[in-house]
Amino acid sequence: RDARKDFDRLSKLTPEFAAEKAALDSEGFHAWLHARKHNAYTEFEPVLRKRVELAKKEAQLVGYDESEAYNYWLDQFDPGLTADQLTPLFSRLSSELPPLAKEIIASAEHFVPATLEGFSEEGQESFARAVIDRMGFRFDSGRLDRAPHPFCSGCAFDTRLTTRYSVNQPLDSLFGAIHEAGHGLYEQGLNKDDIGLAAGSAAGMAAHESQSRIWENQIARSRAFWDYWEPEYRAKFPKSLNDVPSDTLYRSINRVSLTQIRVDSDEVTYNLHIILRYEIERALFSGDLDVGDAPDRWRELAREFLGQEPETDKEGILQDIHWAHGAFGYFPSYCLGNLLAAQLWETLRGDLPEWEDDLRKGDTQQILRWLRERVHSVGKRRDLWSLARSATGKELDGDALIAYLNDRYLQLFLSG
Repeated sequence: RDARKDFDRLSKLTPEFAAEKAALDSEGFHAWLHARKHNAYTEFEPVLRKRVELAKKEAQLVGYDESEAYNYWLDQFDPGLTADQLTPLFSRLSSELPPLAKEIIASAEHFVPATLEGFSEEGQESFARAVIDRMGFRFDSGRLDRAPHPFCSGCAFDTRLTTRYSVNQPLDSLFGAIHEAGHGLYEQGLNKDDIGLAAGSAAGMAAHESQSRIWENQIARSRAFWDYWEPEYRAKFPKSLNDVPSDTLYRSINRVSLTQIRVDSDEVTYNLHIILRYEIERALFSGDLDVGDAPDRWRELAREFLGQEPETDKEGILQDIHWAHGAFGYFPSYCLGNLLAAQLWETLRGDLPEWEDDLRKGDTQQILRWLRERVHSVGKRRDLWSLARSATGKELDGDALIAYLNDRYLQLFLSG
């Protein structure tokens, strides 16, 4: 199935089209970089217009009707995914998440986060390595390095993780490493005998994102996780944490605030950033939105979903690089990954009632084995929807995510 799909896509794209698209890759990146630097959307608009046109043309060359062009791009990142599946799911979230986020942010207004300064880069790296080693990441077939932007690449035999360090933003580097290690654990958990084949490949971007998110958020931001790791963190950075009470540190780890920047947002508001981008992409492909009007539509949706609009296009439509690369249909995978992570977490806690005791002892092996069995070993045999059903026993929906955000964040900030 997947070999046929890949062959059709590659063989039906003409050399002329491939050359045109490759040239636009370079042009798009530099146009976006310059437009973002100078907050000048009009300099990026012609490239984005051409990007949308080429994206529609590619879908048609492969055999999709014009009305189905966006589904072609969704399928690139999550096989079988369609806008008809996404729209009702995202509509519910866009209705229920804004008031929930508003309530949680209001409950946290009294909280003053800890000032975390003077964390040596060497100490941060040493601590991050210890954490992801405990998670089960195998350093005999993988490594952790530094890069300007965190990422995970490679395969089960050679899994490369990166993060970045700042002496005054230690939580960013730590959770960046944990996030990428979640991706790495998925890669290392795929069937080694099938590496390079569909059976030894990830189910899709949403499934991959669910693994990074469940480790970064549900597990590593839990109280039980920090019951084990906080003493070691304090021992590693005694001066920096000397005046930071334990409760303040934990709430800082789970800080909630409103921002226009997607990559800086917390898990309470993050999905609203994704739905905003999905609405714009869908409208661009359907013809309901002209590329020239996209910044205004962005601001409208920001007001609707986040309660405020960006002051500049640099903070709005120009903040992400994805469209400069023609990566349409990619953004929804982030939100779907969060939904699956929450649903997996709900099921896992029912199957492993001792999970908190394990985390308090620094033991993640049962959790990892559960994820290996339910997700990693499946490979690409199941698509996202089938994977959710087989792993959790129910259709993918927003129930688990909304319940999780309520339970963790309202309890955390309203309790004090």
